Amino acid sequence: MRLYEYEGHELFSREGVPVPDYALATSGREAREKAQEMGLPVVIKAQVLTGGRWLAGGVRTAASLEQVEYVADSILGSLIRGFPVQQVMVTPKVESVREFYLGVTVDEYQGEPVVILSTEGGVSINEIARDHPELIISRRVPITTGLLPFEAQMMAREAGLSGREMVRVANILGALYNVFSKYDGLTAEINPLVLTTQGNYVAVDSKVEIDELGLKRHPELNMVLGDRTYTPLEKKGRDIGVTYVEMDGDIAVIASGAGLGMATIDIIGRRYSPANFLETGGAITADLLYKVMGLVLQKEGVRAVFINVYGGINPIHEGAKGVVRYMKEHGVTIPVVAKALGNHQEETWEIFRKNGVTVVTDVSTEKAVEELFRLLGESQ
Repeated sequence: MRLYEYEGHELFSREGVPVPDYALATSGREAREKAQEMGLPVVIKAQVLTGGRWLAGGVRTAASLEQVEYVADSILGSLIRGFPVQQVMVTPKVESVREFYLGVTVDEYQGEPVVILSTEGGVSINEIARDHPELIISRRVPITTGLLPFEAQMMAREAGLSGREMVRVANILGALYNVFSKYDGLTAEINPLVLTTQGNYVAVDSKVEIDELGLKRHPELNMVLGDRTYTPLEKKGRDIGVTYVEMDGDIAVIASGAGLGMATIDIIGRRYSPANFLETGGAITADLLYKVMGLVLQKEGVRAVFINVYGGINPIHEGAKGVVRYMKEHGVTIPVVAKALGNHQEETWEIFRKNGVTVVTDVSTEKAVEELFRLLGESQ
């Protein structure tokens, strides 16, 4: 369960991670009042359960009270990657001398926490790992002992820090681990931790995800799961009866089973980024696949659809009718590639081919994805 930024700030503050002053507002006038109390300039940040707020205009600076009210009103009610903004956080603008990345997550292969520190904050940790892997210091931490103070200091020293700076950053790293450990964390991240012109360290952004199954152990958090774990598109998927998980890529995936869907995502991920995971289950109909096409294509930026279905009990020829009906009615022009095998497969292939879908009859998903790659390469 991902927390709102202000909720992450609250947990940080409880465990000794320094955070800036902040206040929530649900209107431009309220944001103006909060800014007047804390002083200008301020940063106004949309509170939504997704990343990408900067690029979507959900994080903006305001230097006057009039600008605060205008900016807050323009952000409130907008959509950030499909999430409606219902409240904003107002926080003082911080002038930085240096920025760090601090994070704790779970090593999925070893099943242990991993603590990460980098002197290159303010950018995606994936970008740092790709472009400057030597700037990332990481350490697996046994869950039984946690991150010990000397280990945090060793990491800070390995990152090139020394003296008082090493100690202060190590202490914050230890406090961040405490947040992760105490609240059943899956991820706890500061990006960036800022050294201000006044010589203070401040976590100006927080990202915290906790295990929803651990909520009962933390009544003090007073958090209700509700629908906060689902994006608007994921909620729509639940409504139409499919399992849909939104991802960050631009290749939509439709599969008839969970295992088939996961394998497809892994193969596509070798070269491109999947936009979603979707599995239809065993009740394919023309109407369902029509709705599924509308669902996956509602995600902004999708540039291809890959369909991977198996007709055991599924009448995949009926599903094909729904796909092509949607394509005709909505003028779909992006590449659509289908691998459909099993029950009524020849009829399915014919329906697809007559309506502009690229059909791959090979049993190998790898071969079908290669055809998708070829089409995307030609369209670039």
